[in-house]
Amino acid sequence: MSKNQEASVVNKEKERITRRKFIAGAGAAALSFTVVKPEQVRGFNANSKVNLGIIGCGGRGTWITGLFNDHGGYNIVGVADYFQDRIDNCGGKFGVPQSRRYPGISGYRRLLENVDAVAIESPPYFHPEQAAAAVDAGCHTYVAKPIAVDVPGCQSIGDSGRKASSKNKCFLVDFQTRADEFYMEALKRVRDGAIGDFVFGEAIYHAGCPFGRMYDTWRKAPDDSENRLRAWGLDRIISGDIITEQNIHTLDVMSWIMDSEPVYAVGTGDRTVRPVGTCSDHFTLVFEYPNNIGITFSSRQMEGHGTQPEGIRNRMFGSKGILETEYGGQVIIRGENFYRGGKSPGIYKDGAVTNIKTFYDSIVQGKYDNPTVEPSVRSNLVTILGRTAAYTKRKVTWNRLLKNPEKLDANLKGLKA
Repeated sequence: MSKNQEASVVNKEKERITRRKFIAGAGAAALSFTVVKPEQVRGFNANSKVNLGIIGCGGRGTWITGLFNDHGGYNIVGVADYFQDRIDNCGGKFGVPQSRRYPGISGYRRLLENVDAVAIESPPYFHPEQAAAAVDAGCHTYVAKPIAVDVPGCQSIGDSGRKASSKNKCFLVDFQTRADEFYMEALKRVRDGAIGDFVFGEAIYHAGCPFGRMYDTWRKAPDDSENRLRAWGLDRIISGDIITEQNIHTLDVMSWIMDSEPVYAVGTGDRTVRPVGTCSDHFTLVFEYPNNIGITFSSRQMEGHGTQPEGIRNRMFGSKGILETEYGGQVIIRGENFYRGGKSPGIYKDGAVTNIKTFYDSIVQGKYDNPTVEPSVRSNLVTILGRTAAYTKRKVTWNRLLKNPEKLDANLKGLKA
């Protein structure tokens, strides 16, 4: 995908002009411009870019800031993170002045006063609160998945997405698979009956632990709030556990295929191999969907010793064919209505690049329907349904989950404001 993106001529809404001014001299002029109606867009001067702030400056936050910067339609004008070293690293790379680097647990609120849009790349526990504040501040909002770690958080994101639409603001959730051409075409064909009636399905996420770099940090002081925050990927509340933080990729594809809520989930999970942290290192579950359709799911974050298959994979068996997908690998429909599909080995980056472009285009074209919100909320709730079933070792129904929402409390005492 080309990095030479089209920038646009945009205008501020009169009632907000005093609050959303561009920093003098920020950014070079865009390469080319698309004229849009003044009433469609708020927060920009003519011939200017989107003023973007980054909330969460860890590894992925800094990486994706580079993708926003490469797009050409954004000015990186502010960064926020609890840790000063992280905001200095990210801010230094992208020329953000010290005065626009906001440390502390609530530093992001100061950032919201000086931007037109935000990208939320903090640990999942903080996403609902930060997204709600961003929408309330009148910002277009880009949120990393997962969107939340509990049911109230998911519901909050749904509310924020609807509120954003009512305020003519964009709200996008960054799922790479839903932006991939082969996944989209395959799912369209499935909707059109390519594999016939669904029979049963399989979903897996088998990989090593992506958070080994955090082991030593956790060991230093596992009860210290700052240490837990630095090693957030090993903390089941701050991360949502592996089924929400990582496995959401494959469970989102499952949810996309089924296009409905599961009836219930049952299964198990635990931390057996991983030496530190409070997160599980494996899950095994069955999700039952309407019409007696069962989907088995398993995940691991441990050494696989060469066993295959691994990775992020889904299969749906139908009366006329089988849909097979692999994140970064082959997407194909076998059977009566064969579809060769293809591979997207760069999906991790390419999906994010596509979503960054979509976010920008939605802002400048005034598209505020925000279609990624509802399916993202459902997929996130699916992970929590499975997690709850595994923790309780009981069958948990969808209705029960929504009627008895538990709000997780990370108990992060002593953090700097």
